[in-house]
Amino acid sequence: MPRVIDPPTPMHSILRVFSYLRHYPGLAAAQLACAVGMTLSVFIFPNATGHVIDEIIPQPARHGDFGFWVALALAGFLARDGLNSLRIFINNAFEQKVIYDIRSDLYAKIQRLPLRWFDNRRTGDVMTRVVEDVTNMERVLIDGIEQGLVAVLQVLGIGVFLFILNPSVAMWATLPVPLLAVGAWIYSTCGRDRYRNQREAASDLNALLHDNISGVRQIKAYAAEELEHDRFNRHSDRLRQATLRMMRWWALYSPGMSFLRMTGYVLVLAFGGGAVMRGELTLGDFTRFLLFLSLFYEPVDRLNQLNQMLLSGRAAADRVFEILDAGDEPNATTGEALPRPVKGHVRFERVSFSYQDQPTLHEVGIDARPGETIALVGPTGAGKTTVLSLLARFYEATSGSITIDGVPVRSLSKASLRGCMAYVTQEAFLFNGTVRENLLLARRDAGERELWDALTAAHAEPFVRALPKQLDTRVGERGVKLSGGEKQRLSIARALLKNAPILLLDEATASVDSETERLIQDALDRLMRDRTAFVIAHRLSTIRNADRIYVLDRGRVVEEGTHDDLLARGGKYAELCRKSFLAAEESAGCQA
Repeated sequence: MPRVIDPPTPMHSILRVFSYLRHYPGLAAAQLACAVGMTLSVFIFPNATGHVIDEIIPQPARHGDFGFWVALALAGFLARDGLNSLRIFINNAFEQKVIYDIRSDLYAKIQRLPLRWFDNRRTGDVMTRVVEDVTNMERVLIDGIEQGLVAVLQVLGIGVFLFILNPSVAMWATLPVPLLAVGAWIYSTCGRDRYRNQREAASDLNALLHDNISGVRQIKAYAAEELEHDRFNRHSDRLRQATLRMMRWWALYSPGMSFLRMTGYVLVLAFGGGAVMRGELTLGDFTRFLLFLSLFYEPVDRLNQLNQMLLSGRAAADRVFEILDAGDEPNATTGEALPRPVKGHVRFERVSFSYQDQPTLHEVGIDARPGETIALVGPTGAGKTTVLSLLARFYEATSGSITIDGVPVRSLSKASLRGCMAYVTQEAFLFNGTVRENLLLARRDAGERELWDALTAAHAEPFVRALPKQLDTRVGERGVKLSGGEKQRLSIARALLKNAPILLLDEATASVDSETERLIQDALDRLMRDRTAFVIAHRLSTIRNADRIYVLDRGRVVEEGTHDDLLARGGKYAELCRKSFLAAEESAGCQA
């Protein structure tokens, strides 16, 4: 049963971000100490000013103390700004460690997610969450800790002091605070969806941009530049409108809150000035009150601005934690190890599979004994690639059992299961790195000689030798600097290097010419010797020597046997041959 995630409370995501802070108690304590020291240091200048006005200026005999109080005021600012500098250094280290942890957890989670999850997500959207949304979460830490902690301490400390100085004037001075709190609550409540819509519009634009850059050759080939430009502008306009809706709300909120703060100064002028005229408050205390009031409302202003940043950070955090809360693929980090040595006896027993409620396989039965080569043939959409995907557990079978050497694959850890397989897909994928880096994906400890041996076996050595930096030549994004046949030969060399007991070959020679295909087939024949191999191919030469051929049609195994047996039956396999489903140039081999 999938885990049900409760909908987040308004501050749920923010609290989860702050839960990462507990890993660094020393940095948190140091930052708190700096914040407390800064709060105490702000008391020095207003008190020194009030003392000079009431005690120094009116008494000529004490004018000699004037320099001390001026120096004391300067020392207060030096202490405040010095502690602030130290706090910023600490906070930057603190915040970057936490952001590193969040990014690491997010990427580790993405690695554990099932392929079905990726089937329903756009690559650009996932990239936006990992890069931009995590960066926006960073603002919660920078402003939430660096500004929020200091602001709260300063507001509380000075607020208490104002009531000690003069309770009646302090009551009038702080009268706008409840209204400010209500305004912040309304803004937070009503603004959350606006910020989330803005983040989603930005994600949609990034997803479109990723797709169009990846498919720029197709766009140019079909002269669709203007059409795609219009589509880009529509997404960009949605982002513009979402951002404007967000900023219009801020345009009302920010000036409104500023007006409420300023009423506090007016109230102090009215009632504090009256108290001075009645002799209830000294001029020095009145001046001290005004200075403290500026120090009281300045952090209140920062907290209101912080509210906007927290809303943006919370919208980003919601999207990040949506990934972190997704269910892992089964046995992503658990499960038992496949007993060694792996013999490679693979059995499918009445295996069925449905993709998004669409039946794909129906009670498929396949028996591949150790060292046998099993060919899977059938029309497009028959379920051939799905069989390999279920064996590698990219997807989970809906029903039935798949075993390797008698062990159900459901019980195996993904690392153990996939560690005994080498998979060559129809579309060769190469990472934007060097030839060496792409080969080492199969075996991290492979030496130089082993790399060249694998390239030689895949008939890739000649063109790699001709590259500018040979093994250290960068192949470009998705191997764009190489031809289709060269990419496929590197992909095959990677599988050869892994030297796994079970091979999965999905149209492994589809992207090469006939001569190269013949050379690679020789290498594959040597590789498949004494190994269990599953081969999907349209070319007769690739499958005619298979130990057993399974013919799939609409998700069912309709025939099985050797090439000669199936031709003699005159059934589906023979029909595929006659219709040139297998390579047309080999049609002569399809006569019974």
